[in-house]
Amino acid sequence: MFRYIDNKDRTFLFGAYRGEKSQLEWILGEHPRRYEKLYNVRFNKDLFSQRRGGIISEQLPDYILIYNTQNPQQGYHLFPCISSSIKEEHDMEALGYPSPNGSYMVYSLGDELLSEPLDMQKLISKVLPSGEFNVPFSPAILKGKDIATTVDNTMAQPILAATPQDKVLRFVDLFAGIGGIRGGLEQAAKEKDLIPVCVMTAEIKPYAVRVLKDNHPTETITGDITKVDAKNIPDFDVLCAGFPCQAFSSAGKRQGFADTRGTMFFEVERILREKQPKGFILENVEGLVNHDGGKTLRVITDCLSALNYKFDFRVLNSKYFGVPQERKRIYIVGSKFEKPDLNNFPVRSAKLEDILESGKPTVDTPFVKTLLKHFSIEQLYGKSIKDKRGGEDNIHSWDLEIKGPVSKRQKKLLDTILTERRKKKWAEIIGIDWMDGMPLTLDQIRTFFVDAELEHMLKDLTSKGYLKYEHPKKLIREKNADGVMVTHREYDTAKPKGYNIVAGKLSFEINKVMSPEDISPTLVAMDMQKLYVGDNGGLRRLTLREGLRLCGYPDDIKFNVTEKEGFDLLGNTVVVPVIKAVAERLLDVITI
Repeated sequence: MFRYIDNKDRTFLFGAYRGEKSQLEWILGEHPRRYEKLYNVRFNKDLFSQRRGGIISEQLPDYILIYNTQNPQQGYHLFPCISSSIKEEHDMEALGYPSPNGSYMVYSLGDELLSEPLDMQKLISKVLPSGEFNVPFSPAILKGKDIATTVDNTMAQPILAATPQDKVLRFVDLFAGIGGIRGGLEQAAKEKDLIPVCVMTAEIKPYAVRVLKDNHPTETITGDITKVDAKNIPDFDVLCAGFPCQAFSSAGKRQGFADTRGTMFFEVERILREKQPKGFILENVEGLVNHDGGKTLRVITDCLSALNYKFDFRVLNSKYFGVPQERKRIYIVGSKFEKPDLNNFPVRSAKLEDILESGKPTVDTPFVKTLLKHFSIEQLYGKSIKDKRGGEDNIHSWDLEIKGPVSKRQKKLLDTILTERRKKKWAEIIGIDWMDGMPLTLDQIRTFFVDAELEHMLKDLTSKGYLKYEHPKKLIREKNADGVMVTHREYDTAKPKGYNIVAGKLSFEINKVMSPEDISPTLVAMDMQKLYVGDNGGLRRLTLREGLRLCGYPDDIKFNVTEKEGFDLLGNTVVVPVIKAVAERLLDVITI
């Protein structure tokens, strides 16, 4: 039984609710059916907007004690307070609140507590000296010691027959994206009969915030985590963070902690140090493992060790977790109790056909028409379309003759240059640091391709745009404004010009046509719109719904964004089933 004197220094919000059954149903989440219990009071944003029954304070109480205005002695309830947020009229309408007007402070409640009986008339008289306890009043913040003086010692048994308190798993979701980490954690928690409650979500990307609000309308989304005082974050059990990965990604400049995005890990460290939660789940790109020769990861692990966490980290591939996508990410999972085991996950496989929709509109652009003129849809399955190496799995611009006609002999020449230009011996001959794709002079090309018309073919292919005539590039090493050594290349005009492939991963409208019997490559924000599938006798882009499925999101997730925004979000999100798997291992070693 809950005793108030045992919680003498705890804060209690003492409030009222109307006597109608519907009001209590709304509080208990029974009208409409909601996942969580909520209690609201009017929120007055300043002293000049006072309304009856409102408050100004944003203080988060430890408990909420409410009474029935029509039957206070037998209609009072005690709940632990988990979190709070300010809601406007449209938010309250979405929550099913009748006739909202203005702003409200909405508290998220835990399950009702079995408390010792109170003399409610005496307690109300303290707050309302007039004794008019049958009308709502401005809620009061009380201490447990204040309430303890009103315990009804004449009653042998408590009035309330409250339900047993369920186990609540409280967590924060930092750099939340569209909520993939919390989704996996929530699934794992529910399977272990825990009630997952998010006490804070932080995200700054506007359209990601829209997705979060659509799917979690009762929550307030925090913006810039760097401006949040960790002391003001409610206590929680698990920290989730997919901290920015661009600083460590092969798709970026790989500057790590020299990049401001790389420093976001230290925000995670700051909050862990202040709040000391039971555990954490961190996710990042595979490139973090070897970035700066492993030094970056070592800094991270040293920080976590200094905070007395026991942790493990693994690079896991989503294709082994029932998702048809090749996506390797590092997962760092730790607890205050014992090291989670990230070994020997059961293998589950899937094919692209498992997630594909059908009958969607196909694309009929000139490029697609050209592609289907040269190849059938079945011949395109598994093929990449780019002027880079890839053997039989690559279709090049000259295979499609999209820049002009190309003879069979010229195609052979281009294929040969494509491979030859990457050989390191040419760097030594040219006198530059090796680069992936060097321009080769006419004389150099003659050493591996003999043809009387070679010079003419090279000039013809250059004029059509298949080749470019350029100087090789030299490697420049210099310190940036932050004093960090960075590298870049610039043309070395002292070296002779040569012929080079006009290459580029994203040169064309379609980057890859995926086979339904295969899996998707790693979804990357910058090229997701260039992944195509066969449908209805034609070709089309992946739909956003298919993209969500490739990351293991349920079909009921609300994703009201533009295609461009959606592909950007999907390229940077996590894979939910992998998070669920590692979260299960974490929950195995922490106690709630």
